[in-house]
Amino acid sequence: MALLASPTVKETQPDPLPPFYSISCRVAVIGAGVSGLLAARELRREGHRVVVYERGNQVGGCWIYTPESESDPLCLDPERPVVHSSMYCSLRTNLPRKLMSFRDYPFVAEAVDWSVDPRAFPGHAEVLSYLKGFARDFAVEEMVRFDTEVVKVELLGGGGGEEHGGRWRVKSRKTTTTKTDGIDWSGGGEESDEVFDAVVVCNGHNTEPRIAECPGIQRWPGKQIHSHNYRTPEPFKDLVVVLIGYGTSSVDISLEIASISKEVHLAIRGPSKIAMHDQRHGFSNIWFHPMIKHAQEDGAIVFEDGTSIYADVILHCTGYKYHFPFLDMDEVVSVDDNRVGPLYKHVFSPILAPWLSFIGLLSKVVSFPLFQLQSKWVAGVLSGRISLPSVKEMMEDVDNFYAQLEAAGVPKRHTHTMLTSMFEYNDWLADQCGLPGMEEWEKMMLFAWYESLITRPGTFRDEWKEDDLASKGYEDFVRSISGQKDDCIC
Repeated sequence: MALLASPTVKETQPDPLPPFYSISCRVAVIGAGVSGLLAARELRREGHRVVVYERGNQVGGCWIYTPESESDPLCLDPERPVVHSSMYCSLRTNLPRKLMSFRDYPFVAEAVDWSVDPRAFPGHAEVLSYLKGFARDFAVEEMVRFDTEVVKVELLGGGGGEEHGGRWRVKSRKTTTTKTDGIDWSGGGEESDEVFDAVVVCNGHNTEPRIAECPGIQRWPGKQIHSHNYRTPEPFKDLVVVLIGYGTSSVDISLEIASISKEVHLAIRGPSKIAMHDQRHGFSNIWFHPMIKHAQEDGAIVFEDGTSIYADVILHCTGYKYHFPFLDMDEVVSVDDNRVGPLYKHVFSPILAPWLSFIGLLSKVVSFPLFQLQSKWVAGVLSGRISLPSVKEMMEDVDNFYAQLEAAGVPKRHTHTMLTSMFEYNDWLADQCGLPGMEEWEKMMLFAWYESLITRPGTFRDEWKEDDLASKGYEDFVRSISGQKDDCIC
């Protein structure tokens, strides 16, 4: 039996089928990014027959960098040529690499042939190399149909849930891919239809930008761009730039362009957040403001506190929308103010469970190992090894969850944001899969990271110092992986 991939042992064959699998489904996985690779691997090791559709020419999803950006800087035209990547050239991970490790494939920099960036918070190229190493070592790539876009997914007869008697038709077409990640949609390649028992949606959520609403912006003469199309700071030389939002990408970009722009102004929601984040990191040309009240025809930007500046560019660092253009099933699953629902535990459509599922919707989480647990759960449910509640019980759970969010004042658009409840959700998933929950060293490292991020948002990566106990816990984790057999991990 082959050993699991580790810093010293490389897996080069597909995982063997577990002895307990009973139902083998033909499953379509849409996307070959992080979630798609994990889903494909876990589905196959559970005994399912898997086809992964990937519209690009390589695995990696949002971690593929291209210097190209879209011709429409705000990405408002639905017919525009889409560039999938939202990576900027200098991007580094927000989380330390040790927390990004899959449960049985450590993200280490030693003794592996793909590592080129050993930093605790490496650049995007290192993450892509890690994902490609994972796909190669577990032979996931052989399941992927590259340059193949899914254009429609529809249910063939039957009902859903406990009475599901139909299958899924997946219509796809070949795409023409450029040397990087941009896709030429004008060609219109060969189309094909195939039938599957189940569909797992893993198409990511960092491609379709959300744009901030600014009264008067139609008459404002300046330029607008979403961070999806930001690559390097050079286009902003000697300009006055307003950034909307203050996530990690906004911090990164503001500090990067401050070295070359005339002025950088950050519009942040709430005075308390301004006080907390007002850190200029040695730059004298960075200012913090409340949100934009309105824009004016003379080029002025007026903020909610009444102050104003004249700006050349508004840069929207305002996140992304969930987008499933191939799924025309609003009566079953819809996107309402960035809430994808109804979904049981952010994964299964209750009415169509387990035949339709979504992996990787969550944000503000330790995504890589968490998405692996979601993948294991879906694979186990499809094989019959793990049971789901009834449709009625799942819908009640969803309704209760939505009621809790509303009572807590959480906006609908943050339904899939899970910073405070991540530990509970992670451990619940692990329990469903028969696996241990989050290790203590992981929690310690995560708490230390969060404190560093809040107190030093612009420098936390380079000032990172790991707790000795957390570091020792990770080393023990790596050693334990090196000695395990594949059939010990379910």
